Amino acid sequence: MSATKSIARHGLRAWQVSALEAMSTWESGPFLISAAPGAGKTRPSIEIANRMLRAKLVDRVAIVCPTTPLTRQWAIAAGKLGLNLQPDSSELVPPRDFHGVAVTYAKISMVAAKWGAQCTGRTLVIADEAHHLGEELAWGEGFALAFRNAARWLLLSGTPFRSDASPIPGVRYDADGIAISDISYTYADSVRDGICRPVTFIPYDGTLQWRSGDDVIEAGFDTVLSSREASRRYRTAISAELTDGLPRILAAAHAKLLEARAAGHRDAGGLVVAADSDHARKIAKLLKDVSGKSPLVVLHTEAGAHKKLQAFTDSKDEWIVAVNMVSEGVDIPRLRVGVYASAAKTPLIFRQVVGRFVRTIQGRPADMSWLYLPADPVLRRHASDVDNELAPLLRRRESDEELFEEREPRTETEKSEAIEFVALSADVSPTSQMSLFGGPPTVAPVAPVPAIVADFGSAVPDAPPEPAGPNLSAFERRDILRDKRHRLVADLGRRERRPHNQINAWLNQAIGVTRVEDATLEQLERSCSLLLDALAGKVTAGR
Repeated sequence: MSATKSIARHGLRAWQVSALEAMSTWESGPFLISAAPGAGKTRPSIEIANRMLRAKLVDRVAIVCPTTPLTRQWAIAAGKLGLNLQPDSSELVPPRDFHGVAVTYAKISMVAAKWGAQCTGRTLVIADEAHHLGEELAWGEGFALAFRNAARWLLLSGTPFRSDASPIPGVRYDADGIAISDISYTYADSVRDGICRPVTFIPYDGTLQWRSGDDVIEAGFDTVLSSREASRRYRTAISAELTDGLPRILAAAHAKLLEARAAGHRDAGGLVVAADSDHARKIAKLLKDVSGKSPLVVLHTEAGAHKKLQAFTDSKDEWIVAVNMVSEGVDIPRLRVGVYASAAKTPLIFRQVVGRFVRTIQGRPADMSWLYLPADPVLRRHASDVDNELAPLLRRRESDEELFEEREPRTETEKSEAIEFVALSADVSPTSQMSLFGGPPTVAPVAPVPAIVADFGSAVPDAPPEPAGPNLSAFERRDILRDKRHRLVADLGRRERRPHNQINAWLNQAIGVTRVEDATLEQLERSCSLLLDALAGKVTAGR
């Protein structure tokens, strides 16, 4: 089915129409939408919220997200469809001319009791990326407490499972511990419908050598090792200290990026996912040696990281190196080439990373993307597992021990570990081809390469581009008006040498509110007009 044929009435995709039809008889309890991340879970969620508000089935909507930038993305997307949300809200009750709020799981965990007292059965709760509810005990407990009185929980996730094997609040499980979805839309479906890009994996294997204590060990990824030595083999493969391993992979990835640009995608970008801050900086130096240009480095610990990501999204720069910055809310559709050099190998993180390369661009075909990675058996298994579309079991399997490069207690002894382990060499090259989903995708690579081919989705809500001018969402207009009011109060205060609180008290009384947070858009506009009249001498500000 083509992308055009997959679009149903009112601009909705066929699977979104099916989801709305299924929710039309939903009266209470949780409802889980498990759809390939990037397939567009945001749209039917906003549609059902609007329908329930119009039918007076609910009084307000509460969107809960993993990060603050996502609350703004939701508010922008919802505003385009007539649903006004206040992002990063501190109150469950929205301003009078808003339909609801968007807030983070972290904030909910801090105000759970307060929100629980405000929440009624007529509150529609939408949990975005619901698998985060088990990430920290406080998040799941806070969410359950804050929204215990809500009659409906709409749970959204492209990966409705957790690597730590803990259950997700509100999700039902079958006898084998697999999540039961009310609506399911698979990765294969999204690529078939032209919604997501197909992704080609290019795994590198060869002879890796490292020192382990007094021993020098040499092995490829096809050699069975203890979990300790398997971890060191992988760390050797992603080492930025060697001249024949990761640098070789980076050079091949850069050549593929230039190839994609030469084929017509002129602003195609590349992403390297690094293990930590020091690793990222070393990779950046290697990339500069390969490309002649310094890549952007974005670390989750630095201030303004999301702004740097947005700047890269809007630029034509070639490469970005990131640490822990490629999960939900990171939407860079021009990414076409990646290098997986993260120390984490859980299925959840793996899918989130792969999801960065599947976002399509309006007006462009769903061209192939490429992800270069060590041929580690765990990573290869994750790629193969996607074909089965089976969520991992709730119960942890014994074999899952190898999914973690370093267990938490061992990271505390890293100094002694560093002495015992030394990466020596990595003579690697692309491995032979293995096709998933019963054969290669219909979109062929730019050039034939040994690869594993698989279809994936991204983990990003389908928010439209940032609006401007008359298309501003309600919350953006509100922010602009409040900022304008603040500046005008300051101007009037300086001219009349009066304190701001005295002017604000006059304004609030004049427009009929007790505090500016309660003002509607119309009342904020009136307050700005009053201030302009006062500055022009047309009215006298009350004292």
